[in-house]
Amino acid sequence: MNVQPDLEFIRAMKEAGGDTLKKCYQCATCSVACPLSSDGNPFPRREMILAQWGQKDKLITDPNVYLCHQCGDCTEICPRGARPGEVLGAIRAYAYKALSWPTALADLCSSAKNLPLLIGIPAAVIFVFWLISGGMHIPSTEKFANVGYGHFFGHWDFRWLSKNVLFIDIIFLSAVAIAVISLYKGVTKLWSGMVATLDNKDVAYRPSVVQFVKLFLWPALVEIVKHNRFKECTVNTDRVKGHLPLVLGFIGLFIVTIYSAFTQDVIGIFIPSMHGPISMWNPIKLLANVSAIAMIVGIGILWMNRTKMEAEGRASNTFYDWFFIWVIMAVGVTGMLAQVLRLIGIPSLGYISYYLHLVSVLMLFLYLPYTKFAHIIYRTFAMAFERYRESSFVRNPLND
Repeated sequence: MNVQPDLEFIRAMKEAGGDTLKKCYQCATCSVACPLSSDGNPFPRREMILAQWGQKDKLITDPNVYLCHQCGDCTEICPRGARPGEVLGAIRAYAYKALSWPTALADLCSSAKNLPLLIGIPAAVIFVFWLISGGMHIPSTEKFANVGYGHFFGHWDFRWLSKNVLFIDIIFLSAVAIAVISLYKGVTKLWSGMVATLDNKDVAYRPSVVQFVKLFLWPALVEIVKHNRFKECTVNTDRVKGHLPLVLGFIGLFIVTIYSAFTQDVIGIFIPSMHGPISMWNPIKLLANVSAIAMIVGIGILWMNRTKMEAEGRASNTFYDWFFIWVIMAVGVTGMLAQVLRLIGIPSLGYISYYLHLVSVLMLFLYLPYTKFAHIIYRTFAMAFERYRESSFVRNPLND
């Protein structure tokens, strides 16, 4: 067999933390050590071989790449210091770029040298909309206490429409649309590649959409929320302590976002007062604050854990990992700071903090498909495929 390695892929591996790849000499200790690897589909030894050969096309749609939780058990026991967990993390970083759309955004998110642009684009978008919206003023302390940031993009007196809501929707729904289209294209490519690993003769019949969601996708989501697989890892247990509150915080903030969108975009048409700040004792506001604190604490633990791992030589210092941490921390800190400044009545600093909060949230949404944050989508579908592969929809040769 004539193997043609992709040198650009190998270089990308080194930049994203897979610089120890060539140390691996295929002893399979990693597959034995991994608590998530199964006898039928062991990893990461096979993935290490493919990575050494530069076989990127096979790797970016390999479900095992996404099933890895990078807990560090394999890295801890590797006799050659090859750090397989870091290598698989580097493969995922490359895969998000390869599977995503548009290519220009994916390329932008792949390198630290583009950080000024990654911050500058969302910052410019928010600032330009702020300029053209007529919101170019800082409110009085009294008005700030009553409306909060509800007039950040200016204010119209029409009862059926809020200018602030309109501009927020234009900016963030556009970013969400790009992210959703990109993730749809990426997941479609991933699923097609994973299904291609099954021979047609192996597939008994195809599940319906309802069956797929009920039998495969929903159980995968439940398992992710419970962190069952994370808890099986033994070496890097601190990641669970940080990852779990982070995930729960995001779930809580997602609920708050849906509530806010409904009350402002729908109910707010008929009841304009819904556009103002929510009472601090409102259950939704309490959920928002608890979730924000959980998110900040979770990402803070992951920040300290990553720093510790790098200091001990168990992880590489990569833009891929740190950009994810920085953005989430920025979202949490600026959001909480904006709220505190509103409560104590400092509109000038509050507006600056709120502006930075909008920028960081836009970065989170816009760059979601191309950064480490995308793993929550791709890993979910890989776990769903794992269940599908082992289900009655696919013939089990042991039963033939």
